[in-house]
Amino acid sequence: MIRSTLAALMIALPALFASPPAFADPAAVVKVSAKPDGDTWTFSVTLRHADKGWDDYADGWRVESAGGKVLGDRPLAHPHENEQPFTRAQSGIRIPEGTTQVLIRARTTVEGWAKGTTPFNLPR
Repeated sequence: MIRSTLAALMIALPALFASPPAFADPAAVVKVSAKPDGDTWTFSVTLRHADKGWDDYADGWRVESAGGKVLGDRPLAHPHENEQPFTRAQSGIRIPEGTTQVLIRARTTVEGWAKGTTPFNLPR
């Protein structure tokens, strides 16, 4: 019994140390502002993420309705390792009439779209 336990440990231990565990590292929405521009809106979103280069960085954010419909998005084309937090804007986002609140969802190259959102009350 001891030999079989040791044999199992000798097989399992290298697998435990073969790769570091994956930790969730979602981008955080730090600040949101928006202003109407005719019949569309311009959103400015500030994100914070521990960008680690091209393999792990915040690569976008989007504006969603309360029902989850994507109203607009802002892809981010490169890491911001030395610029944290950082703000990027997107114009031309159409918000349905009568909408008073939208949700902002961030994305990273590793985690994909964040599970959580940041509510934002539209200034009217």
